[in-house]
Parts: sequence; C-alpha cells; structure tokens
Amino acid sequence: MVNEGVHSLLDRVERRRRDVSRELSAKHRASLGQFFTPSSVADFLADRFQLPRDGPFRVLDPGAGVGSLSAAIAARVMVERPELDLHITAFEIDEPLISHLTATFEDCRAVAAEHGCEVTFEVRRESFVEYATGWLFETPAQYDACIANPPYKKVSATSPERVAAETCGLRASNLYTIFIGLAANLLAAGGQLSAIIPRSWANGPYHEPFRRFLLDRMGLDFLHVYEQRGKVFADAEVLQENVVLHAVRGDQPAALTLSTSAGGEDVRAERTVSIDEVLHPQDPHLFVRIPTDERSTRVAEQMLALPATLGDLGCGVSTGKVVDFRAREHLRDEPADDTVPLIYPGHLQDGGVDWPSPGSKKPNAIVGSVATAKLLVPNETYVLVRRFSAKEERRRVSAAVLAPVDLPAHIAAVGIENHLNVFHADGAGLDASLARGLCAYLNSTLVDDYVRSFSGHTQINATDLRQLQYPAPDDLVALGEALAGCDWPEQDELDALVAKHLRPVVDRALEPA
Repeated sequence: MVNEGVHSLLDRVERRRRDVSRELSAKHRASLGQFFTPSSVADFLADRFQLPRDGPFRVLDPGAGVGSLSAAIAARVMVERPELDLHITAFEIDEPLISHLTATFEDCRAVAAEHGCEVTFEVRRESFVEYATGWLFETPAQYDACIANPPYKKVSATSPERVAAETCGLRASNLYTIFIGLAANLLAAGGQLSAIIPRSWANGPYHEPFRRFLLDRMGLDFLHVYEQRGKVFADAEVLQENVVLHAVRGDQPAALTLSTSAGGEDVRAERTVSIDEVLHPQDPHLFVRIPTDERSTRVAEQMLALPATLGDLGCGVSTGKVVDFRAREHLRDEPADDTVPLIYPGHLQDGGVDWPSPGSKKPNAIVGSVATAKLLVPNETYVLVRRFSAKEERRRVSAAVLAPVDLPAHIAAVGIENHLNVFHADGAGLDASLARGLCAYLNSTLVDDYVRSFSGHTQINATDLRQLQYPAPDDLVALGEALAGCDWPEQDELDALVAKHLRPVVDRALEPA
C-alpha cells in the first residue's frame, strides 16, 4: 500500500514535469538554463544517498523546477525511513513554476501523512546564488544533503552570479558549476551531494578553479556517465554528455564506484576503482578521469607508462594565431601574389594538409603584410590538431602534419587558423621525422580512447594536449621514419605500427618492481 501510493505520487509529478516542459517556450527555458529532470534520473539521484537511521534529515534542492528531485527523495524516505524527520528547502526563481512546485509539495505532504511520515517543505522564491553567498560574515545554514539538477548557462565575468560566487572563493564560468560549488559549501561535515551535471567540468582549464573548490571540500564516491548524448533530456533536445556524481563533505576516499549506461532507463554497468585512477596524484590540473570499463583502465595505464612530456620532446602547443573574424579584411578566398596560405581544419586530410580547397566556404589565404606578420609562422613542419569535432564524430583527436612540401616552394610563411592546435618548437617548425611520429601517435586509438576517458565534450584544448604523456623522442623519430615516403595508413595499420614502437617501452614500465 505504501509503495502504491508513492508510485502514484511520482507518476503525477512526472506528468506535471512533461506538461510544464511543453507549456514553456524553449526561449524561456534557455534564458534560465532550465532542463527539467525526468523521473528515471530523479529516482537515480535519490537512490545515491545513504539515508540516516534517525534524526532530522535536511535536504537542499537549489533549482527545484516542478519538484521532481525533491519528490524523489521524499518518496524514498517514505518507503525506507518513514521515521525520519525530513525537511526540504527548495529554491526556485521562475514564477510560472511556483504553483507547480507548490502542488508537488502539497501532494507529497498528503501521501506522507497517509503513511505516518513527517515531511516538511520550504519554498524560497529567491536566487539560490544570492542566498548561498549571503553568509559571508555569518555562520552559514547547513544541510545534510543536496540533490541537484542545476541550470546550465554560461555567465560573463561581470554577471551578478559570478561576482557573488567569487566572494566565497569560487571562480566559475557556468551556472551549473556555481550552483554545485555553492551547494557543496553549505553541506555539513559528512553531508552528501547527488547531482547530474555536464561532463565538461571534469577537465580543461575553464573548470579547473571549480574542480579545486569542489575537491577541496568533497570526496567523490560515485560517478555515472550517460554515454548517449540527447537520451537523458530527450524532450529538451540536449546534446550534452551528462554525469551523475555523488560526493560526501570530507576527504577523498581510497576507492569509488564508476557506472555507465546509455540513458536514464537503460541497464547499468558498474565497477569499483582506486581513487588514483580518477584523480591522478601527480596531475597539477586535477582532471577527473572516468575510465568506465577495464579497457579504459588498461588504456590509462599504458598512457601513463609513457616516459616523456612535451617539454622532453622540445615541443610546445598553442592555438593557431589567425582568428578569422578579427582578420576579415586580410582574408582572401583564393591565393594571390600578395597572400600566403591560411590553413583551416577543413584542409586536414589523411595525416597531411590538402591546400588550397577550391570552392571552400572558408578562405584559403591571408594577405602577407606588416599588418599580418604577427599572425604568421615560418613555412616549416608542424603538427596540427583539430580543436573541435562533430558531436558524434568517430574520432575525438584528429592530427595532421603541415610540411613545406604541401605548399608552393616560394612560400615563406603560413597562417594557421584558431580552430587548430599547433605543435611547434618555440614558435618554429619540428624535425620532420619527429613530426610524423608525433602525428601518428596522436591519431592512434590509444590516445583517442584515453582522451575520451576524461573529456565529455568535443573540444580538444592545448591544455588537454599538454597533459598527455608522450613516447620518448627517439621512439617518435623511429615511428616517423617508418612512415616516411608511405601513404597514410588505415587506422588498424596505424595502431599496429604505433604499438610495435611503443609496446616494449610500456611493457617494461608496467613490469612489477
């Protein structure tokens, strides 16, 4: 009877969510970064909590919407811990949602009363960020748990939310990281956080301050990846790789649980790993790697066994200097006597550069002049990597060698567009064999799989490339020499060639001491 009443409650809340999602315009939801939580995801987040045996249980819902998450945790308490004194504080600033949120809570109260459960709710019609940052000179309110699907929206450096968060020492560039960081700040010792957020927080320079803030306060004990973009929030047309995290206010544990599924209602695969597999002790940028299966763990072990950094190779990596909309007056569709080649991602083909591209939508050239001199590099040998890939593209890392042989003999300089990362030697070109070997390594399935283990978005930043381990210079040169004069190999052949040159090094490094 208890379960029947609770199931009926959750069904009503889910219908309410769907109705409201249809009623509100996409423009309205986008203005607030709203993505309402489906019932399957709400239940999953609620199930992550370790419910206390007795005493009050104070729960924070910082972006409540229609109350799906609050209802899910209330339902679980009704079934499993009806003796608990549950109090939920829910924040919502979108006026059209307040009546729906209130209706959800009234529904919860009625069902709880039928089964002798004490559940109270407080609806705060104010900014959660203002509330959470208003305790600067007071003792903050504390919660035992936070359940959250925070808004997803980039915010400018001067936005009120970002400025307010920085008063608490949190530097963040998106509402979701601001909400989660501030929520973590309000948890009591041992307090739990269960949230669904985009995977993009796990790596890259933009979210490093947030990672430091969060991991200084919270110990990760569960991470779940929804592997199919668009399946979790299908009715909102969200093409974002999402992660559920559960963390506890306190130190990092020795181990945590990793889990994956395609979408919200699909079968999960789960395993336990050492915390060092997720947070590498020597990583200064605190990337959160998520090796979702045993193969991912083996890939990580192989990568970390490689001996060299970019500095050991005598290489640096940076983004291309030509930002096309800022240099528009100097761009030309086709080469001319006063221009030099301009290389875009579209010019990268089969490990090399195919330039020019007649009829391309992008310019093929940039005027070579005093005004553009700082945007150009010498016509020498470089390795280029696309910064962006299509959302469902087969490869995340795509590299090519730009060599003088790809361009007319008289060319002295070249422009490289900003959507490309450039491997160089202090601004100049690389040794040709080293460049070929480096390109082959970057195009290997080994590197692509490893990058996917910590990157949930389709952008490859220069910081990501600096964080990789690399083969020794001599091994890359030997690999490059094996490719000299050959057509670029198919993927299986390339992987076999990379393995042939790297396996002895990796195997020796992985031998037991």
